[in-house]
Amino acid sequence: MRVHTLKRAVVALALALPGAAIASVVAAPAAHADGCYTWNRNLYQGRSGSDVRELQLRIAGWAGNNNVVELDGRFGPKTAAAVRRFQSAYGLKVDGVAGPQTYRKLYQLQDNNCTPRHFAYTEMDDGCGGSGWDGGPLSTGQTRQNALRTMWKLEALRKSLGDQPLIVTSGFRSRTCNNRVGGASDSQHLYGNAADLISRDRSLCQIARQARNHGFSGIIGPGVSGHNSHVHVDSRRENNQDRSANNTYWAAPSCGIPAGNR
Repeated sequence: MRVHTLKRAVVALALALPGAAIASVVAAPAAHADGCYTWNRNLYQGRSGSDVRELQLRIAGWAGNNNVVELDGRFGPKTAAAVRRFQSAYGLKVDGVAGPQTYRKLYQLQDNNCTPRHFAYTEMDDGCGGSGWDGGPLSTGQTRQNALRTMWKLEALRKSLGDQPLIVTSGFRSRTCNNRVGGASDSQHLYGNAADLISRDRSLCQIARQARNHGFSGIIGPGVSGHNSHVHVDSRRENNQDRSANNTYWAAPSCGIPAGNR
C-alpha cells in the first residue's frame, strides 16, 4: 500500500471518530493526498476556510442549471447543493456533508498536481501550441488557477455525459495566440476560463445541453457562426466577478438553445 494511501486512511479515521479520539489522531503532521491536498475535518453549511475553498474548486462543475459555486471559502447553500449532486453522481450517501466518503472519491479523481484525472494542464495551455501561462491579461498564477477550475468543471461534464471522453481543442490563449486564431478581443480564452470541446462519442448538442448544468456561464455551439465544429464553454460570471443571471450567455440554436442572456 502506498504511503499516501495510509495517510488517507488515518485522516478518514480521524474524521469518523468523536471527541478525544480525534485529538489523538489528527495531532500527527498534516498528510497530503497524491501530492495535492488532504482535508482533515468534515465540512458542512456554516463552516469556512481554505479547506472549503479547495472543496468548492473541485465541485464547481456540480453547480446546477444556470448557477455557479463561488470560490469564497464559505460553505453555504449552493456549496451544499453541489456536494449533494457530486455525491449522487458517484453513488455516495447524499447528505450535503463533505466527509470521508466524499473526500475518498475526490482523492481518486485528482492527480498529484490537483488536476482531475481525465484532464491535464497541457490540454489547457496556449491554444497555439505554446507553453506557459503568460501573455494574457492576468498573472500566470491566476490564469493557471482559472484553468484548473475549468478542468474540474469539465470533469463533472464528462461524468454526466456517461464518462465519455471530451477533447479540448483550445484552452488558454495568449494575446498573440488569440489574435492569430481570430479570437474576440475579450475572449475568455485569454483568462484560462474557457475550453473548446469535441467528442468522439457524444454529439455537440449533447455537450452544449449538458454544459448548462455544470457551472458554465458561457456556452456557444452549433448554429452560431464559427462554432458548428465544436462547443465553447467558459466561466465569464466568475471572471467578471458578476454572478447575476444577465451575465450568463448561452447560444446553440441548432441544439434548441436560443442565443441570449439567462
